[in-house]
Amino acid sequence: MQSRRNFLQHLGLGLSLPGLAAFTLPQSTFIPSFPSEDLDEESYWKELKKQFPLGNSPTYLNTGTFGPAPYSVLNAMADSNLLINSSGEYGNSDQERILLASFFGIKPTEFSITHNTTEGINIMAWGIPLKAGDEVILTTHEHAGNALPWLNRAKYDGIVLRTFEPKFTQEENLNEIQKLINSKTKAIAVPHVTCTTGLVLPIAEICKVAKSKGILTAIDGAHGAGTFDLDLYALGCDFYAGCFHKWMCGPSGTAFLYVKEESLERLTPIMIGGHSDTGWDMTTDPPTLAGYVPSARRFDYGTQSKTLAVGMVAAANFHAQIGKKKIETRLRELNQHLFDGLEELTATLDLLTPRETASRISLLSFRPKTSTYQACGAALGKAGFRIRQVPEGGVNAIRVSAHLYTTKEELDAFLAALRQILT
Repeated sequence: MQSRRNFLQHLGLGLSLPGLAAFTLPQSTFIPSFPSEDLDEESYWKELKKQFPLGNSPTYLNTGTFGPAPYSVLNAMADSNLLINSSGEYGNSDQERILLASFFGIKPTEFSITHNTTEGINIMAWGIPLKAGDEVILTTHEHAGNALPWLNRAKYDGIVLRTFEPKFTQEENLNEIQKLINSKTKAIAVPHVTCTTGLVLPIAEICKVAKSKGILTAIDGAHGAGTFDLDLYALGCDFYAGCFHKWMCGPSGTAFLYVKEESLERLTPIMIGGHSDTGWDMTTDPPTLAGYVPSARRFDYGTQSKTLAVGMVAAANFHAQIGKKKIETRLRELNQHLFDGLEELTATLDLLTPRETASRISLLSFRPKTSTYQACGAALGKAGFRIRQVPEGGVNAIRVSAHLYTTKEELDAFLAALRQILT
């Protein structure tokens, strides 16, 4: 209990509430001890899995959709929720903003707290100044969260969306984008990692080309935070929308938008609310709005959930305790292990994720040859594996996403089940 009190004090949550000392979590939400660094690699990750309330069945291979939270996140949120509802003091999330920005290595003034990646993408899609005929580059493999906001902008404002079919290497994909750039190109709005095949696009190189031509970059980073040892400054993008409910293993309904300091005034705040402004007055004639706060705070309008923000910080702390680089290394190792196993089954499936290691990190997709992807997905579900079917872009595939709670034994069991299903 003392460690949780220290955590809450760190977040600025008061502890002088009646009855708090008597509050205990249900037995089912105990906090396992963190694994020792002295363990061998596989034993370490097996022990780490105990930090999560995941059962053994089904085997969870769908973090690309949702990443279950560890006990530390669930408990931090439970404590925060109790404190808020015991006192009525829900406060704001300014302190959490500072901690979260620090986790990503950026300034708090560049960090906007949003509810999901799609909200961040809508802020980008509607906030970038565009007129009829202006062009925006996307892929044909977009998630609905990136496709629909831009399609909606095109519908209402007559902008033109130019798309390319993703290729299998970083060089090819950079070339595809360069071929689409012309004098009308105003923004490049591609995913960091595609939701379809797990392709990693060369974002740093794309942003370098875009900057040299005065083109804004608005990146869909749904699969970026929690997978890479993410360095937003090194990427060089103007805007980056990410989330916490996937690879960060944070609460549902939590996300962020990075707005590069020098690009802040190039993104119009379409929707604003309390704390977005530098002053307003409805008693003047006409009523006045003085301006916007000089930070990305202007974009996260209205009441925010303190409890969700506390959960975001707890998720960031969990990742920091393991080590962001260590997590990236583990994900790449699991990805390679699964890739190698799937390559042995190419007589019965087509691997859709690139072989090039720089072009993949955490997601793998394949299309069965001996059945439909729907039938294969259903069979894998019956065999005890939680995966995702991918109809987007006509990919028609099975997607597997392993995370830090996935063991190599589980991947081997998946491969064995898949071999039996496809033969």
